[in-house]
Amino acid sequence: MQAEPKKSLVGEEYEVEIGPVAHGGHCIARTDEGQVLFVRHALPGERVVAQVTEGEEGARFLRADAVRVLEASKDRIDAPCPYAGPGRCGGCDWQHAKPGAQRRLKGEVIAEQLRRLAGLTPEEVGWDGTVMPAEGDKLPAGEVPKWRTRVQYAVDASGRAGLRRHRSHEVEPVDRCLIAAEGVSELGVEKRDWTGMDCVEAVAATGSQDRQVILTPKPGARLPLVELDRPVSVLRVDERTGGIHRVHGRPFVRERADGRTYRVGGGGFWQVHPKAADTLVTAVMQGLLPRKGEMALDLYCGVGLFAGALADRVGEKGAVLGIESGKRAVEDARHNLAGFDRVRIEQGKVESVLPRTGITEVDLIVLDPPRAGAGRTTVAHLTSLGARRIAYVACDPAALARDLAYFREGGYRVRMLRAFDLFPMTHHVECVAILEPAGKGA
Repeated sequence: MQAEPKKSLVGEEYEVEIGPVAHGGHCIARTDEGQVLFVRHALPGERVVAQVTEGEEGARFLRADAVRVLEASKDRIDAPCPYAGPGRCGGCDWQHAKPGAQRRLKGEVIAEQLRRLAGLTPEEVGWDGTVMPAEGDKLPAGEVPKWRTRVQYAVDASGRAGLRRHRSHEVEPVDRCLIAAEGVSELGVEKRDWTGMDCVEAVAATGSQDRQVILTPKPGARLPLVELDRPVSVLRVDERTGGIHRVHGRPFVRERADGRTYRVGGGGFWQVHPKAADTLVTAVMQGLLPRKGEMALDLYCGVGLFAGALADRVGEKGAVLGIESGKRAVEDARHNLAGFDRVRIEQGKVESVLPRTGITEVDLIVLDPPRAGAGRTTVAHLTSLGARRIAYVACDPAALARDLAYFREGGYRVRMLRAFDLFPMTHHVECVAILEPAGKGA
């Protein structure tokens, strides 16, 4: 006999006390029946009316929005952005929280992930619990840092550019995005008709005046004539292959970090916050303290940001190997680092390429893996190479904590951890962990 379909609870409202923050831009609450609610647009300690947005009877948890605040936290402010709030733009998670409170919440998430997934306390990883704002981002409540140098606009049925709603394909049309960098806002993407396009990505390099839009057409649609408020290069995504092709202008933008210019091809990865690349290079190099003549690995190396910084510091007698899976990024990295004789960039997945290199010993390792982390197998290989120090750059505290547990199994301990608020108004946070063999200085 077929089981009865479970009743959807979407639209149901519950009056709840908001508990601690959780990873993902929401807080935890419970209904009177004990069912867990993941509540957005709320803050710990508040009493709110939460309206269910996803879930059914008997589900392990429900997702909900705080649609009415009955007792507000002292950390609550009116969202500066008119498009923030329940059912609206999903780009920001914490518009309703003071800037200092946002950083404190991110610190609580990092600490909770370290404890739950790695069994580590902040003291054990050499972290004082603070999340540092980027230079220039410490603004009064109600002011928003304009930090997002890459904005991917979705296009609605009428051809208007906007941003997607939370966990939805629906588009919230916007006149402007408050967290967009000036170089993005000045293009005027939101004022144009983008009929026939699925999405429009705007890029404003911070190391140059380079501006770029990357168009993804709907199947069979023709490209529009792109006339924006500033000179701009235009690229398009091939609907069949997913490859990116130049329409006019440069196929790349030029970025600056650590005193060096980097070419970043269309759609290639570069840190989104204008201060992020320099902030992370400084944290990594201060943690590793590279010496002349050392051998270093830069894994998931992108266009060569950390490889370039390492090459500068290990000198002519040192050597750096970078590994990156993206074909275009590898081409850019080889171009960017062509001036270093002893830098090599290999293309492929780290877990496949690294064993084939035959390398059995290195002095330093930098890894900046994708959001899912490096994983047990790769970490086990890295711990076998005997590096005196390893720098792990992480955009996801859960993946970082899982991998730190694997590093501990391989005989490495965290010497120091630093956290940076390089994604203000969102739940995202960047961490740099410095590891060393467990017996050293312990």
